[in-house]
Amino acid sequence: MPHTQDKKFRQLLSQHTMYKYDGLLIHHEFDDQGVMEVVECDGVRSLHFGSLPRQSSMLLSDPNQLYLEYARTMAIWMLFKETLNDDALLIGLGGGSIAKHLLHQFPDCQVKVVEYRKSVVKIARSHFGLPLDSRLKVVVDDGAEYVRKRLDSERELYSLIMVDAFDHVGMADAVCNLEFFERCQQLLKKDGLLIINCWGGVRRPQFQQIALWLGKLFNWKLLFVPVQGRGNIIGLAFNSATPVYALKDLRTRAIVLEQLHQIEFTRFLKDLVKHNASVLKNIIYK
Repeated sequence: MPHTQDKKFRQLLSQHTMYKYDGLLIHHEFDDQGVMEVVECDGVRSLHFGSLPRQSSMLLSDPNQLYLEYARTMAIWMLFKETLNDDALLIGLGGGSIAKHLLHQFPDCQVKVVEYRKSVVKIARSHFGLPLDSRLKVVVDDGAEYVRKRLDSERELYSLIMVDAFDHVGMADAVCNLEFFERCQQLLKKDGLLIINCWGGVRRPQFQQIALWLGKLFNWKLLFVPVQGRGNIIGLAFNSATPVYALKDLRTRAIVLEQLHQIEFTRFLKDLVKHNASVLKNIIYK
């Protein structure tokens, strides 16, 4: 009887999730932070934290592709760095799509990922193809605490830091404060880039506060690009030794990158120019 009841429960749960997400539930579990659900729909597998927003998605026919619009937009850093042949730090794992993309596209890079939830790491391995790779190290820790502890012994470690840390309601509080961003800057190399996935429109107080913190820390060498059709805004903060870029050169680079990676770099560059009139000259000259 217990087995029969368990089977019936799973069937009802699957039916409920199909209704909620318009997809097929293939995995469901809880940890201390809440629910995690893996749903498939039309050849795409997605991770949800019990709500409609997708934390990560993977195209089953091309697992290394950046599928979600926000993840492709976060790749905009590639316009400003020709390659990544040293260390990158990712705060937040999700299904691991950004980590997989870095490993796939940049064979000489070393990627470290800090993820708060051990269960998320397990799901990224079991359902989203996060590889066991000598170039990848996954640390289960609070991202803000990890950065603080790392700063006690090290400085200027990373060429790239990417912050994509969300819970079921929005940006995690631990990575949404001035002290965290200060420590990230100190862990960046002098020509390093900080990329952050922000939630909410430009009028939201949280976004405005993040923009103010980053602007002051990075001397307004700062750009934002909205994610089309979504509530996300991607921020790029350039450390002190990053050069000023010629718009003409960036346009040429965007065309080449778009052909190589099938990512909309030309549109991203247009959006950067459009939405950053007051600070654009700090990074890009026409």
